Amino acid sequence: MRRVIVTLLMCALAVSADARQLKPPIGKPDSIKFAVIGDSGTGDQHQRDVAKQLTERRAQFPFEFVIMMGDNLYGSENPSDYARKFEEPYAPLLKAGVKFYAALGNHDDPNQRFYKPFNMNGERYYSFKPSLTGGVRFFAIDSNYIDKRQLDWLDKELAASGSDWKICFFHHPPYSSGETHGSSVVIREQLEPLFVKHGVTVVFTGHEHFYERIKPQKGVTYFIQGSSAKLRKGDLTQSELTAKGYDSGYTFMLVDIKGDELSFQTISQGGQVIDSGTTRRVEVTTPEGERPVTTPIPKSRGSSPAPARPRGQTGRDQAAPAQPGR
Repeated sequence: MRRVIVTLLMCALAVSADARQLKPPIGKPDSIKFAVIGDSGTGDQHQRDVAKQLTERRAQFPFEFVIMMGDNLYGSENPSDYARKFEEPYAPLLKAGVKFYAALGNHDDPNQRFYKPFNMNGERYYSFKPSLTGGVRFFAIDSNYIDKRQLDWLDKELAASGSDWKICFFHHPPYSSGETHGSSVVIREQLEPLFVKHGVTVVFTGHEHFYERIKPQKGVTYFIQGSSAKLRKGDLTQSELTAKGYDSGYTFMLVDIKGDELSFQTISQGGQVIDSGTTRRVEVTTPEGERPVTTPIPKSRGSSPAPARPRGQTGRDQAAPAQPGR
């Protein structure tokens, strides 16, 4: 009887270990590897648990940078808060040279843009290219206050990027199945035409305290990664928009890009892979020159973003020289 129990226990452990392994095709050689966190700046045990799991995963998946979806610091933002809510939880990653690129959330003071480890270079919105040869450029947008100046900047930068992959990240999700906030329709109306116009394939957002992968809309795949330290259990309605959703635990994402393929895994604080897949960079156009909508859009809730803040500076490129003609 004891032998049977031991055997069953070993099988259970094997299954548990298998659930924690990275699944192919993520982790391809010579790919651009990064992580995604959102709504992370609490300084509590949940943030530390996710940070610990993120650090452990880097041994299998050596990502070089992390993009942050906003709400980087909840509450006060004194020097001790930057330490407790960012520097200490991610200390092993920072020590290893991993860079963090932040977008601003509705709980963030705009002065975070001057905090050097967030790599914003004093700008509310900016772009960066992690590799001169990787064909990928990232665009951090301030969705708290989108004016004509920012839209003109984004239009110009997307047009001149010269990159195969154009990836945008910001706080408020244009599409969401959340009961509390729902889709930010105003943000969608402002940004989506530019995404379609310039061939943006993937968008990462936060704000909703759960994980959701949206079915492609006009050729764009939207991810909500807003549960890296905050969680609103039971808030995800699994609407017609939802390709995959998870509101039962805290999460982060691992992503790699090589050639025309972007592969991702979403991992819980306990180490379980709760979503994974691959997106291809394929340009699909209609006779009118626009990519088609593939999913019906239900009535949205909470469509307004956070209240507008005073205007800041425009964004500039960082991490790599600007493309010729800028």
